[in-house]
Amino acid sequence: MLKRIFDVILSFFGLIVLSPVFIILMIWIKLDSKGPIFYRQVRVGLNGRDFYLLKFRSMRTGADKYGLLTIGGKDPRITNSGFFIRKYKLDEFPQLINVIKGDMSLVGPRPEVRKYVDLYTSDQLRVLSVKPGITDNASIVFRNENDLLKDAENPEEFYIREIMPTKLKYNIEYVDSHSLFKDLELIFKTFSVIILK
Repeated sequence: MLKRIFDVILSFFGLIVLSPVFIILMIWIKLDSKGPIFYRQVRVGLNGRDFYLLKFRSMRTGADKYGLLTIGGKDPRITNSGFFIRKYKLDEFPQLINVIKGDMSLVGPRPEVRKYVDLYTSDQLRVLSVKPGITDNASIVFRNENDLLKDAENPEEFYIREIMPTKLKYNIEYVDSHSLFKDLELIFKTFSVIILK
């Protein structure tokens, strides 16, 4: 209950403080390319329940048809505004709405698409016992994931074989030892990484 109160208060505060930035980004996205301002994608949440994850749209409409993974920083599907908002993780901020709705938490394992969740082992499925989050340790460690995939001969195979298991290892560690103090630590760590970047 305390975590939920913490999530809602910080998310409301974040939406209010960031609203001027949101307005600028919304105008830029709309002027930059055809399509909606927000991107919605079905992800797997708490107890395996599907929900729509919100992001600022950073790719051209229909980009999903050519793969779910983003390969390298110069993926041709990414819009001009998308390069900027992805670099500073601004595309993730609409997920504050997901937090207020109760689909997500500020901190928790990043939600995956069903295609990859179907590959989880029984132990890895434990990550679905907590709400997914906007940030987690795996997101910080793999903040350059796109660049790693760019150098792989088969990006999807590399993601499934190398990146996904390591991410899940971090996520299971979070499931086994999470606390409000650790959540605060991860939030500050995330912002410091983004600012330093």
